[in-house]
Amino acid sequence: MKKIVVVGSSNMDLVIRTNTFPRPGETVMGSDFMTNFGGKGANQAVAAALLGGDVAFVAKVGNDSYGKEMIEKFRNDGIDTSAVTTTNATSTGIAIITVDANGENNIVVASGANAMLTEEDIRSHTEMIAQADILLMQLETPIPTLIAAAEIAHKHGTYVVLNPAPAPKEPLPLELLRNVNLIIPNETEASILTGIATDEADATEKMMNHLMNLGIDDVIMTIGARGALYMLDGKVTLVPSQKVKAVDTTAAGDTFCGALCVGMAEGMSRRDAIEFACKAAAYTVCHKGAQCAMPHRSPTHLPEGEEL
Repeated sequence: MKKIVVVGSSNMDLVIRTNTFPRPGETVMGSDFMTNFGGKGANQAVAAALLGGDVAFVAKVGNDSYGKEMIEKFRNDGIDTSAVTTTNATSTGIAIITVDANGENNIVVASGANAMLTEEDIRSHTEMIAQADILLMQLETPIPTLIAAAEIAHKHGTYVVLNPAPAPKEPLPLELLRNVNLIIPNETEASILTGIATDEADATEKMMNHLMNLGIDDVIMTIGARGALYMLDGKVTLVPSQKVKAVDTTAAGDTFCGALCVGMAEGMSRRDAIEFACKAAAYTVCHKGAQCAMPHRSPTHLPEGEEL
C-alpha cells in the first residue's frame, strides 16, 4: 500500500438539523443537535484510513478537550498522528453546521488552530512528505503552508492532489498550482478558479483546459449527485454516481477525495478510482454527520448490500 499524507484542517462540528434555513434576522427551531468530528483535512484523512489507506495527517489543534479527543479518534481510526501538533495560543477549529430537510447544509467555520499551521510546521515534517506517494491538501489552512508542502512534495516526486475547497476568494497563486498534479474542484469551485460561468457553452471542457494550462497535470470535477467528470483522450467523460436519497451531504466531497487517493494508491485505473470514490461518497450522504457517516472498507462494518 502506498503512503498518503494529508495536510489540512481539523474541526469540531456542531450540527443542528432544521426544516428550513433561517433568513437574516429569523429564528427557526431545530429538530436535533449533534457534535461531530470534522474539518476538510481530517475528513479526508479519516475517509482514506477507513477505506484501507496508509494515512498520516499533518495538522494543528488547540490544547483543549476537543483537540485531545480528535487526536485519540485519529489514532483509533488508524491514522499516523505524529505530525498533529497542539497550540496554547487558540482553540481547536469549530464549525457550526445547519442541515435542512433536504440534506443540504450551511456551514460557518472558526479556524482556530488551523490558521496557525505554518510553513515551519510543514518543513519539520519534510521527511514524512518526501517519503509519501500521495500528498492531499485543501484550503482550510494558510496558503503559504500549502505552497511549502507542495514544493517539498514536488521536489521529492510525491504526487500532489489539491481539493480547492472551500472556494478561494482570491486566485490561487501559480507557485502553488505549478506543483499540483491533480486538482479536484466541484463545479462552483472550478468556475471561481477559472472565471468561466457554469452555464457557458462547453463550460466543463473550458474549465478543465484552463486549469491544466496553469500547469496542473489533471482535473477531476465533482458534480454532486450526478457523479464526477474527468478528461480522457481530450474529451470530458462522466462517471455517474449511484442514485441514493441524500440525508446529509456534509462530507460527501471529502469522502470522494479520500477514497480517490486510496484508489490511486492501490493502483486502480483512473476510472475505477473515480467509481470507487463516487460509491464511497454516495454511502456517506445516506447517513448523518461527517466522519461518523463514512464507510469502512471491511464489509463487516457495512449494512448488507453496501460493500465497497
